[in-house]
Amino acid sequence: MKFFGGGVKKWITVYSSWTYLCDKCGDKFTPPEYPQTVRQYGDGLANWVVYQNVALGQNILKIQRGLREVFGLDIPQPTVHRFKSSVAKRYDQTNIAIIAELLRGPSLSIDETEVRLLKEKAYVWVFAGIYGAYYEYRDSRNGQFLAERLKGFSGVLVSDFFTAYDSIECPQQKCLIHLIRDLNNHLLQEPFNEEIKGIVRDFTTLLKPVIGTIDRFGLKTRFLKKYKMNVARFFIDLLQRKYKTELAQKVQARFRRNQGRLFTFIDYDNVPWNNNNAEHAIKAFAGLREVVEGPSTESGMRDYLMLLSICRTCEYRGIDFFEFLRSGEKGIGAFIGKRDG
Repeated sequence: MKFFGGGVKKWITVYSSWTYLCDKCGDKFTPPEYPQTVRQYGDGLANWVVYQNVALGQNILKIQRGLREVFGLDIPQPTVHRFKSSVAKRYDQTNIAIIAELLRGPSLSIDETEVRLLKEKAYVWVFAGIYGAYYEYRDSRNGQFLAERLKGFSGVLVSDFFTAYDSIECPQQKCLIHLIRDLNNHLLQEPFNEEIKGIVRDFTTLLKPVIGTIDRFGLKTRFLKKYKMNVARFFIDLLQRKYKTELAQKVQARFRRNQGRLFTFIDYDNVPWNNNNAEHAIKAFAGLREVVEGPSTESGMRDYLMLLSICRTCEYRGIDFFEFLRSGEKGIGAFIGKRDG
């Protein structure tokens, strides 16, 4: 396919040449400019298929139908699948660069979700930062790989309350939106529990001015550090109380267990108090779940996640994903430099 400012068109390249015969040795040959091996389909077509699948959420059957009805290309389905694999291999180093860049950031958000493949159930993990997102396939929810994956990360890890993250040795910020949601559920569960009402009231009184300051001045510790005394006082009051109801005791134990990981963002610039970065990245995958679940194999899912990492990182950095694919560049930073240079 050839792409122009006004659209796209099918482009067929025909190679023709005479075959020559040497009178002296009898050898037959073609000119050196004539390609000895010719691929049936070009990179433009492969890029088009990947763009339709990953960025626009079209499944392979719809892409195959579009190629047939719009461009008159009757391409077998296995061949269309191989386009995705061939493009993914092109960007192996690009994905390595994406996760390396994320690990250099001030914070890293992490989340995971289940995915069902052709023969098994697996998990998709996402690592998201300010400038990109990295998706990784894993056959289980076991978080033992995280220590190696996050090796060298010196920022703050932002996550929900999944216990797999607790053993990671770095500063951590637990998502307060998850905590607020759970506290609200407790109120619905036991609406007449005065002890739970008191905990929720005190936590709301503590958090509300903090969020107001963030809305006005951003995630800057010079504006937030004034709340450290309020945080300390909240935990002293909460943890020394003697609760009678089982639910209040459970909530108190949760606050005690996570005391050093609920307000970490106060001590660091540009560290969010919620896990929205990772959750938005997970939602981007979930929105395409019907496209990739079911008929996908492990290798197909890995290829898809590799390309989705590039697609989402391009979006984070204000880059057109399709334009990046067409550029032939392997590095997103290099592409930005050439585009803006």
